[in-house]
Amino acid sequence: MNKILDYLRLTPVFSYFVRVFKKDKDGKYPTSTNLRMMHGINKISIIMFSICVLILIYRFFIRGY
Repeated sequence: MNKILDYLRLTPVFSYFVRVFKKDKDGKYPTSTNLRMMHGINKISIIMFSICVLILIYRFFIRGY
């Protein structure tokens, strides 16, 4: 049962979101041009996904589906 719960942990996922939107001042993570571009694209996609989810929730409650 503990092995299944380890697979369902969402802590690493949320820590990634925090890390993407925060500057690395300590030099803890490696950096390169490709990695910075990847994180920039991830920021854009996370923001777009969040906006779309909010629009879907809004439509769900307004239209009453």
